Amino acid sequence: MVLTSASSDAATAPTLDPVVLGRRLRHLRKEAGLTLDQAAEAVGATGSHLSLVENGKREPRLSLLSRLAGLHGATVEELLASEAPSRRAALEILVEKAQRTDHYASLGLPQIKISPRTPTEVLEVIAGLEAELNRRMEEQAATPEEARRANSELRQEMKEHHNYYPELERKAQDLLDAVGHSGGPLSHHAAADLADHLGFSVHSVSNLPHSTRSVTDLKNRRFYLSRARNPDHDPRSVLLQAIGAYVLGHGEPADYSDFLRQRVYTNYFAAALMMPQKETVKFLKNAKAQRDLAIEDVRDAFGVSYESAAHRFTNLATEHLGITCHFQKVHESGIIHKAYENDGVSFPADHTGAIEGQQVCRNWTSREVFGVADRFRAFNQYTDTPAGTYWCTAVVEAHSSGFYSLSIGVPFDHARWFRGADTTSRSVSRCPDPTCCRQPSPDLEADWGGHAWPAARANAHLLAAMPSGAFPGVDEVEVFEFLRSQER
Repeated sequence: MVLTSASSDAATAPTLDPVVLGRRLRHLRKEAGLTLDQAAEAVGATGSHLSLVENGKREPRLSLLSRLAGLHGATVEELLASEAPSRRAALEILVEKAQRTDHYASLGLPQIKISPRTPTEVLEVIAGLEAELNRRMEEQAATPEEARRANSELRQEMKEHHNYYPELERKAQDLLDAVGHSGGPLSHHAAADLADHLGFSVHSVSNLPHSTRSVTDLKNRRFYLSRARNPDHDPRSVLLQAIGAYVLGHGEPADYSDFLRQRVYTNYFAAALMMPQKETVKFLKNAKAQRDLAIEDVRDAFGVSYESAAHRFTNLATEHLGITCHFQKVHESGIIHKAYENDGVSFPADHTGAIEGQQVCRNWTSREVFGVADRFRAFNQYTDTPAGTYWCTAVVEAHSSGFYSLSIGVPFDHARWFRGADTTSRSVSRCPDPTCCRQPSPDLEADWGGHAWPAARANAHLLAAMPSGAFPGVDEVEVFEFLRSQER
């Protein structure tokens, strides 16, 4: 509410905060040694009305506010000041405002009637608890910028480890050894054997909560998977990720950064089960010796998706083959969905260092591949960039949200180990120089400059706040109701 008079300027009038105003009036009245009734009588009001004003439950008219200001030797502007008159008053204001929020109401706690006899220590505890609850909620409901920062920090950790985690490799191999997996692609039957070994049963259901890929019932030791067909998720991989979360002892994430890290580790663990380190390294070393490394061969040998094979290559390439590399998953619009590098390639990034959501140079392999007619085989290309020359191999795969390119790249010196290193396709990228591909050519500018007004398709997932909750994006009520229904 903005208080104004006939002669006041509405644009500059102070804003009334009823709770702060009430505490200020009470503070001034007690300093003056007046009772509530005495102050009310002096300004032509009733004690009950003034009590409501002091408790922040009623906004006074400007005429009453002016009389109160005169009573206490202050101006209206001073009464409407935003800062609390004392430390005690500040605590009362914090607690009072907290109790009026939807968040407080959702906790099901009783309202506390604050009086002069309420100990200051009690107010401090309540205000402190409210601040900590809000802090934790803000961490779990990450803003887009916080989410991008978390992604950047995790990517830096992966780079420092060359995307190789020996402990996860060991745990995966121990589990495979426990069920006697002797090699070759991990079948759906073998994946179910892993669940059996851990004392879990696997259930395919048609009513899995829509916000989940799987649900783990720790009480009855069951893994629930969706029976519906979803081309975006291999049910074997989804089961192995659920197994990984259990084996790695993951619980409720502490914050969004922890949530991302858990996802990366469970995905890594699942890949280490489907493409065991010993067999995969042997396969890759043999291919390197023949100068015939190819991601599609890993895909076919282990019966996984190209994306899974490419990720697994980044896990093992530097540690076991001495090859630095980079990976990209790019939408047909040119927007980076996922990326990793330890070979010095210069990905576009924002001020937080985040790569996701940035647009890739039109001349990079991950963009050029969308214009290639042959999508049965990988497209290979050399690209000269300000950071050096890179050889990249890429394919295009369909997804429910459109087409994506999946590419693996290496510095020029490592290209000789790969199939397709003899490609004659070559491109030059000067990005981030805007004249490389972000500015129209002079003839295009001459034809269309000032004559076009496109409507942008917003990337909503990059603008909206991350979903809240212990497991972001998951409807916990729906999950619990689902589990209860399965026990009937």
